[in-house]
Amino acid sequence: MAKSKKPRLETPLAIDPNSRATVSGPADPKQLVDSEDDLTAKMAATQQLAATLPFNANKALEYDSEAAIHPEPGVSIEPADPIVGSSTVQEKNGSDKVGSGGPVIGENKTNGTLDRVRVDSSQRTLTTNQGVPVADNQNSLKAGLRGPTLLEDFILREKITHFDHERIPERIVHARGSAAHGVFQCTKALGEFTKASLFAEVGKETPVFVRFSTVLGERGSTDTARDVRGFAVKFYTDEGNWDLVGNNIPVFFIQDAMKFPDLVHAAKPEPHFAMPQAGTAHDTFWDFASLMPEITHMLMWAMSDRAIPRSYRMMQGFGVHSYRLVNDAGASTFVKFHWNPVAGTHSLVWDRIGAVDAGRPSDAQSQSGQLLRRDGAGGLLHRACRPRHRFFERSLVGGTHSFLR
Repeated sequence: MAKSKKPRLETPLAIDPNSRATVSGPADPKQLVDSEDDLTAKMAATQQLAATLPFNANKALEYDSEAAIHPEPGVSIEPADPIVGSSTVQEKNGSDKVGSGGPVIGENKTNGTLDRVRVDSSQRTLTTNQGVPVADNQNSLKAGLRGPTLLEDFILREKITHFDHERIPERIVHARGSAAHGVFQCTKALGEFTKASLFAEVGKETPVFVRFSTVLGERGSTDTARDVRGFAVKFYTDEGNWDLVGNNIPVFFIQDAMKFPDLVHAAKPEPHFAMPQAGTAHDTFWDFASLMPEITHMLMWAMSDRAIPRSYRMMQGFGVHSYRLVNDAGASTFVKFHWNPVAGTHSLVWDRIGAVDAGRPSDAQSQSGQLLRRDGAGGLLHRACRPRHRFFERSLVGGTHSFLR
């Protein structure tokens, strides 16, 4: 289908719109060199200058060894108009963004105070990267009132993508922790719930890698901070790798994942002096919490003894996500996964944390390393002292099943 031609204007414009194209210059430069439009004149004069030198007369000198040592001046041509050598002529085109188009010569505005770049954005509309207005960046798009989050929510995807690409080392979550290789052993077959091979038979062992960590602190922060503890397990099954991510507290600060970047930004240390470390005792977090009634349940847990576990082997683990287990018949069951420590759930005494930090701020890491080294050196630990957890599946319909020792 042929493109329709735009009607030619009876009165020519003062500015040639063709000169703003970035793909080519004027078709007939001879007639446009003296154009009143600076951009058109610059492009036309540049083409005219190039036409006066159709080939490089200096090319032959590149192969002369003597010329390489004692080069002769090459051929050069002076442009008829100095505008050809200018880097840009846009300064004379005034607009609401660039200004009047008549800058004060000899004055550098960047040497002034920062007042020149301060703006009031209170009446500005929040937009995506593509300029689409955003009416709500706190609630993701769902299928129904309580349905699953939809991937078609491009505002959610953009916000999470920005957060995931933040690579500021001191602001990364779960930067401080310990990890260990181990074995998952099934103690009860769960064929009635799932066809996953790691739950198929009693005694089946699956290699795992377990990570324990604090959430807010930097890499060198203390292990005894009042904070949520991360609890993640990677199962190396014969059907592929399975990552089960969780925390040592069964509830969470938010209900909608779209608020997660805002939660982390609010909980991290104040950016101007990087304090407090590994904690939320500052106004930014509590401003966020005051606007989020749903956070109250989690705050009760965070202020309890569960937020100061005695060691990584003495804290519970709760899978964050709900899973759908499907058996061979195609029947499905929604479940949550829990971990209970064999050594029992124990916490530090708040008044003793200062003494622990003073003597050994890396207390949890030190305990984990010593226990694993001693256990691997000859099994010298009592069974209850080894880092061991029992794995539970809790059906959202009802019932609890233990299938790990």
